[in-house]
Amino acid sequence: SFPASLQVVYEQEGVFIHSSCGKNDDQDSLISGTLRVIEKDNEVVVDWRPLDDTSDTSNILCAGKDSSSVVEWTQTPKEKCSRGADRPSSYEAEWDMVTTVSFKKKPHSNGDAPAHINGESKWSFLFSLTDLKSIKQNKEGMGWSYLVFCLKDDVKLPALHFHHGDSKLLIKCLEKHVVLNESPQDKRILLVNSQNKSLSQSFENLFDEPSYGLLQKLKKDPYTVTMGRFSKVTNYIFDSFRLSDPINQRRPPSEMADFLNDAIPGLKINQQEEPGFEVITRIGLGKQPEVTRREPVSAEEWSKNMDSEGRILDVDYIKRSIFKGGLCHALRKEAWKFLLGYFPWNSTKEERANLQKQKTDEYFRMKLQWKSVSEEQEKRNSRLRDYRSLIEKDVNRTDRTNKFYEGEDNPGLILLHDILMTYCMYDFDLGYVQGMSDLLSPVLYVMENEVDAFWCFVSYMDQMHQNFEEQMQGMKTQLIQLSTLLRLLDSGFCSYLESQDSGYLYFCFRWLLIRFKREFSFQDILRLWEVMWTDLPCQNFHLLLCCAILESEKQQIMDKHYGFNEILKHINELSMKIDVEYILCKAEAISIQMINCKELPQAVSEILGIESSSITPDSDAGEDESGAVLSCPTSLYQSLSAPVIAANGTSTSSQQMSETQSLAPA
Repeated sequence: SFPASLQVVYEQEGVFIHSSCGKNDDQDSLISGTLRVIEKDNEVVVDWRPLDDTSDTSNILCAGKDSSSVVEWTQTPKEKCSRGADRPSSYEAEWDMVTTVSFKKKPHSNGDAPAHINGESKWSFLFSLTDLKSIKQNKEGMGWSYLVFCLKDDVKLPALHFHHGDSKLLIKCLEKHVVLNESPQDKRILLVNSQNKSLSQSFENLFDEPSYGLLQKLKKDPYTVTMGRFSKVTNYIFDSFRLSDPINQRRPPSEMADFLNDAIPGLKINQQEEPGFEVITRIGLGKQPEVTRREPVSAEEWSKNMDSEGRILDVDYIKRSIFKGGLCHALRKEAWKFLLGYFPWNSTKEERANLQKQKTDEYFRMKLQWKSVSEEQEKRNSRLRDYRSLIEKDVNRTDRTNKFYEGEDNPGLILLHDILMTYCMYDFDLGYVQGMSDLLSPVLYVMENEVDAFWCFVSYMDQMHQNFEEQMQGMKTQLIQLSTLLRLLDSGFCSYLESQDSGYLYFCFRWLLIRFKREFSFQDILRLWEVMWTDLPCQNFHLLLCCAILESEKQQIMDKHYGFNEILKHINELSMKIDVEYILCKAEAISIQMINCKELPQAVSEILGIESSSITPDSDAGEDESGAVLSCPTSLYQSLSAPVIAANGTSTSSQQMSETQSLAPA
């Protein structure tokens, strides 16, 4: 019998290993055993053991690998496995053993040689489906049916021979959990579909995620995990690293941090090895100025800034106004097309109408491409099939708090699906990656038009595509840049985070990946995005927004002496609790501090796109009361005729704003 948390979904006796260790070299020794596929919550393990080994948990063989991926089969130490007093059953202990892997070098990397204990071979093994690379089948009509499992790093397990039946039922069982495709080179080999695997798994609801499942998903698919709602993530991680000591069942935070660093492929950061690395020493930024915001740009203000042919008269003024106050909702449908680059700023109304006609024809030609693919054709195109499957799952998980996407058969959801499928035709190499639907849904909501939404989304993806590339270089670069900015802003806070193994700021991953989409309400994200799309007041303003949020939480994190797990939990629980207007004011104030720093480090200048040579004490810019030189792009701060709103919501005039900030004229 098995505990309730374990479910055997497949079991077959009479599955043999031919060990080739009989008296004669040409005579196999047949080892009979039982093969099982076991589910524990959302995780699946394949388990085989000899019939005389079914109750001895100390004889499990685990695949071990070091940092250079040299693999050997090593026996898990008996003291780590035999925990009968601490576990309700042997199977619970064995499940945990999937993560208790030995790390030793060995010159070869196959699992054909068993470990020997007291002169006796021990062949039992188990592995998680997350580690499975391929399955090799026997030729039909050639003796007993057999399978050879090949794990990642090309580790091969001993062949399993099915003496009492064939292996087809096992394959059918596995196909419920992983996608298996025939290898083009050898039809006997079934490949576990890994096309863009690290980016392309479906979203999981992590409120009910088992602790072990989270660890496997984090290591296998950081995008999915970081994008899920995981306020319980800390408990999952720590519960998954339990020790055998029932009194002290938690490993040191440094060990958790090391796991996270290794878990996200390509994101382990060594800043000193990065090009342009510069040690940021303590620099006085001066007092953070008080910043105010104005009312949103109205339709009347927009139309007054157009000539008779529909050209925008003063693009800089419009961008400044949007940066300082955003847009009224009625104006977004038109203005977003300019902000995203779909419409050129200097175009006439007639030119835009012609462009829309051209883009409409182009869109529907691409849409027809995938609409006309038959089911038979799609079966032969695994990438298109996978894209469709992922899109359908993500669309079904769209945030329904907005009425535009309410209901299962909502037209908005259908359009969301069609636009994403068409984007796969537009950029088939990138295709669909989790998170793209988050970027599209607000755009479609505002546009209320399939074609316009598509081309605005294309423009947005031109800015964001590096976030979704498989090597994750874009995400790595942004985390390094964020760390550089935060160190300049508050080196003490950075040092504290590093002391708690949180210095790499991986908890900001989701913020950067989908531009805060999961951190703010739907209406607030419309405001935040349109402000960011102005490209003011500097490059990478979204990183300063991250700095603003972190600085706002600094006091609580440090005063309460939060450790690694508390920091992670606290940051993730900020979702939907952040005041967008306050954070915009604070981020702008930080930009003024940095832009006007007399000794701004070169690395920071490059991140923000500031000409270092222009930041000098002799600059023409005005000074605030503390003497800080305000040499930022002064056109941003020209007096605006519309009223402004402070972060606390109080109104003031643009003249008062200028007096408060002592800003230089353009």
